[in-house]
Amino acid sequence: MKSSAWLLSIGILILLSLATACTGTRIEKADQEWISLFNGKDLTGWTPKFSGYPLGENYKNTFRVTDGILQVSYKDYESFSEEFGHLFYRDSFSHYRLRVEYRFVGEQTPGGPSWGLRNSGIMIHGQTPESMARDQNFPVSIEVQLLGGDGNEERPNANLCTPGTHVEMKGELITQHCTNSSSPTFHGEQWVLVEVEVRGGEIIRHHVNGRVVIEYEKPQIDGADEDAKKLITAGAEMMLTAGSISVQAESHPLEFRRIELLQLK
Repeated sequence: MKSSAWLLSIGILILLSLATACTGTRIEKADQEWISLFNGKDLTGWTPKFSGYPLGENYKNTFRVTDGILQVSYKDYESFSEEFGHLFYRDSFSHYRLRVEYRFVGEQTPGGPSWGLRNSGIMIHGQTPESMARDQNFPVSIEVQLLGGDGNEERPNANLCTPGTHVEMKGELITQHCTNSSSPTFHGEQWVLVEVEVRGGEIIRHHVNGRVVIEYEKPQIDGADEDAKKLITAGAEMMLTAGSISVQAESHPLEFRRIELLQLK
């Protein structure tokens, strides 16, 4: 009986292996580890770029670390005047899972745009900060929009926005700037966990608190966008399979207590 059971187990394992090979199913290694992109101490590994200012200048100390929290702070501002900022991580990535835990805090900075209320984002598959023009507001990228509730209206979170880019959904080219997800609204100053699954130029999925809220494929440069045209002239590929990761500063203060990445094959 023991011999028969052993042979049956081996047979099942062989069949499972063959099935996986035939269907092309990916199996991630269980021993892969999440790495923290933010060290909890300072901005080591990150570079700021603000519209109107040179690369590396952290305008009015907007990005800062306090008590282990990465803050987008407007404490040193009297008013906001389109100083849109992005904090870029040093490396580019292609296949990975990125998860951030964040919350909006306080009030929007005076002078901020109406759409900037409790609005920020994680930029993926982005251009390098070095390739951005001095007065460029946003990197050509795919934006995972972080959107908080205003206390009244429904505002889904982890939406898709496309500065200088397009994507496809179910074979259809999506050219509108933002597409809402199926996420619930998060009012107040609660912490929210957003995870992005990126498979190069294939599938990209946004997760909110463990649930998929939107997915799309074939991220690509918008050839009609002025910032994107400069990249095309410089030799950039139209289809996006890798790129920079950055977090936004768009006039409303927020905090990150976790920014982690898991490399996928």
